[in-house]
Amino acid sequence: MGWGSSKVALLGAFSGALVVAAVVVTAAASAKSSYESPYGYDRTWNAALRLVRVDNGWKITEKDAANGYLLFEYASPESSKTSAGSLELVRSRDADSFAVSVLVQLPQMPHYHEQVILDALASKMRREYGDAPERLPPAPPPKEQPDGGAPGSDD
Repeated sequence: MGWGSSKVALLGAFSGALVVAAVVVTAAASAKSSYESPYGYDRTWNAALRLVRVDNGWKITEKDAANGYLLFEYASPESSKTSAGSLELVRSRDADSFAVSVLVQLPQMPHYHEQVILDALASKMRREYGDAPERLPPAPPPKEQPDGGAPGSDD
């Protein structure tokens, strides 16, 4: 009976490992993909909106330009069913930066579908707006003026 119970334990451990692997793969599939756009918020928003609605013909279910998100019905070329998708634009906290983070989520689709959308957006922006604007180097710090000394001293 000792050998039979060890087989059951081994089978149980193997089954547990498969469940953990399935959970990890599912979690990875729902990860979001991102792209750093150097074109600024307004240009990136307009290009993303046209990519979703005009270029791909996906139905936009909700949009908010002020808060930077689009919800849409994604239609994969591989399937006739649609699934929910989102596209989010996040402005840089750096006041001198034009950069905008673009995040795409397609929770029901493999990760590469998100990357295909981001690649299409980057390509569209290069085609329509040309090369990305150059980042300006930071301004040099102001030169310190020599101290004239204490008032009333002639040194």
